Amino acid sequence: MHRAALFLASGLLIGGASPGSATAQTMSPTLANAVTSYATFIDEAAQRFELPANWIRAVLRAESGADPRAVSPAGAMGLMQIMPATWDELRVHYGLGADPFDPRDNILAGAAYLRQLYDHYGSIRAMLSAYNAGPARYEASLTGKPLPPETRIYIAALAPILDTESAAGATASVRPMAQSWREAPLFAAPPARSNPADAALLAPQSGALFVASPPLRRAP
Repeated sequence: MHRAALFLASGLLIGGASPGSATAQTMSPTLANAVTSYATFIDEAAQRFELPANWIRAVLRAESGADPRAVSPAGAMGLMQIMPATWDELRVHYGLGADPFDPRDNILAGAAYLRQLYDHYGSIRAMLSAYNAGPARYEASLTGKPLPPETRIYIAALAPILDTESAAGATASVRPMAQSWREAPLFAAPPARSNPADAALLAPQSGALFVASPPLRRAP
């Protein structure tokens, strides 16, 4: 089972409640304290990438249980479980450090990827699906191929939390960013303009949490 699904099933995120229940936002005191210890980094990432901080907190605790040294069976690393190849790309693109387990840089990388997915797909559930299963698997689900069971668990647990933020107006500022080249999107185009070559570049890496994004396009 995917590492995130293990945390969700064990009740670390949802406090033993069923996904989507009224108590879905509760968590154990130990986990709450661990997440709080990263508040400064979460707030920095939220400000830099113009995302609600609660989105980042929810994904962090679901993905890693707030363990900065977490490594999944597939090799995903750190607090927000980033695959090595994706870390390398995000690190260069956003000017991060060399250590994928550094809490600040790992949170910034995860938030950057959430931001790119939200801008690319335009909805919370699509963002979560692509973050957890990979963009290629999410796009395949649009043609009728089911998402992995662990991804469905993940969405059922997290979407109500993120939707609550949206209902409260927290996504009012979640709009396409006017960015410098360092903040420019990793995706070359929105899904409507994707082509088979782009789809191949988004293919999942051995069930990885993240997949390699397409390289930035260059003019001929």
